[in-house]
Amino acid sequence: MTEAVANRWALSPVLAGRTLTGAARLWFVVAAIGHWIFLAYLFGHYGPLIVADGSKGLVESAMPSGHVPGDTLGNAAALFHILLATIIIGGGPLQLIPGIRNRYPGFHRWLGRSYVVAAVVSAAAGLYMIWTRGTAGGIWTQLAMSGDGVLIFICAGFALRFAMARNIVRHRRWALRLFMVASAVWLFRVSLMGWVALTGGIGIDWDTFTGPFVYFLGFGQYLVPLAVLELYFRAHDRGEPGSQLAVATVIGALTLYMGLGIVTATMGMWLPRI
Repeated sequence: MTEAVANRWALSPVLAGRTLTGAARLWFVVAAIGHWIFLAYLFGHYGPLIVADGSKGLVESAMPSGHVPGDTLGNAAALFHILLATIIIGGGPLQLIPGIRNRYPGFHRWLGRSYVVAAVVSAAAGLYMIWTRGTAGGIWTQLAMSGDGVLIFICAGFALRFAMARNIVRHRRWALRLFMVASAVWLFRVSLMGWVALTGGIGIDWDTFTGPFVYFLGFGQYLVPLAVLELYFRAHDRGEPGSQLAVATVIGALTLYMGLGIVTATMGMWLPRI
């Protein structure tokens, strides 16, 4: 049976390639919807608080450590981290839509520049807050989030470098890597809530926000997407039907999990706070 299936796919390289492309497109559509729901949450939850009281409003938000009396630099970092997140979360998917990129190249370039600046500054602000104010989960969470910040700097640098060199193929791949690491804050929430929906929160100590799953997700929020993206690149480039089908299956499974996490996060975390 296995050989028969393998032979059938071996004779259908076009179908295997289309399956891989279709799986990737489905993942992107679901991710884009999830990003824009989170964007609505950022505007609906943080927007009124920041407009009314600036960084002081963060005390009444889901980010109570965002304002510390007397810490002007830290408060500014927290405020910029939230404000720039709207560009990252809202603009990231728009950069990856071919129709927008091809039809409105000027918009694509300016949004791309804004996205890179927002990602780098937000990462720098996040690193500052992590190591001056700490974070839930302790040292392992601090190290994991710091690793994401460093990768944002690296991916942004290469995406910008190849864009300036007009090497569009390499630019787009580094832009995709940047999208993955810059979206880690969203992927963390979605993955966490997906895990809660499936297992009830196994491996999570909610009082201290520590535990095996928390530590895994701290690094996995950006390393897993990057690894799958690299698998997609390799399967796409080599054109082997078997590997394309395997990677498409992985992407499909992750899309289902991500979709579950989006629904759970929307209903359990985001909508109640708007």
